[in-house]
Amino acid sequence: MSAPPRPDEPGPEPCPAAGPEAVAAPAWRGWLRVLPLVALVALSLGLLFGGITRWFSVDLLLSSRAYAKAWVAEGFWRAYACAYLAYVGTVIVSLPVSVVMTTLCGFLFGPVYGALVSISAATTGAVIVFSIGRTAAGEVLLRRAGSRLSRLAEGFRRDAFSYVMVLRLLPVFPFWMTNLAPAIFGVRLRTFALATLIGISPGAFIYASAGAGVETVVAAHQAAKEACVVAGGVACDAALSLRAVVTPQLVATLLGLGVLALLPVAWRRWRGRPR
Repeated sequence: MSAPPRPDEPGPEPCPAAGPEAVAAPAWRGWLRVLPLVALVALSLGLLFGGITRWFSVDLLLSSRAYAKAWVAEGFWRAYACAYLAYVGTVIVSLPVSVVMTTLCGFLFGPVYGALVSISAATTGAVIVFSIGRTAAGEVLLRRAGSRLSRLAEGFRRDAFSYVMVLRLLPVFPFWMTNLAPAIFGVRLRTFALATLIGISPGAFIYASAGAGVETVVAAHQAAKEACVVAGGVACDAALSLRAVVTPQLVATLLGLGVLALLPVAWRRWRGRPR
């Protein structure tokens, strides 16, 4: 057995410290994961500032309704697939046109088929954005966030299904926010997808039904334009807005559904209070 080294003898040399490249590599890999989300945000902002939303104006859609109907009549399922892909694309780049798209789908395919293609496309696009956000930014942001955000994320995950349902039912939150917030908070993909599918269904059927009765909207549009001209308005072509579809009764209905979705959360909190 070898004798232990004396105190004055040098011990074994320590392992060489990792170089700057080795230390920086994990951080670089973390930030590289954020690049897909950064690219998606840049694309969204570029499209918005480029004025793409003008192609989704009510006037333009109504003026093209005869051509659109003829296009659907030539090949229903081809048109159905194109509408699905176009809707998915608008959700991925977070264009604020979901109400217009759902109304258009209802006009083209009827209230049931229009609602179904809207629900499936919106859910698909939401899942794609959610996956990008969770893979790219969720871990990085939570790791750099404070304890308050960490506690918020923990509470969100505890009642994830109800919270996502509320975000979908209440027409006050931007769609991109309701896609990225659950991803950052670590919600499971299956929970997010199911809550999204159920949460957007009531509004989808309402908007698609409104689109199926688009001739009534056209009549309201014409009346609004005539009233605007009589009043001496300068933007009479834009006299019809989505307020003709998003009525106070519709908002009240969705708010009521949102309250119902929160009841399980309130019940669990009440049961968990100390007596």
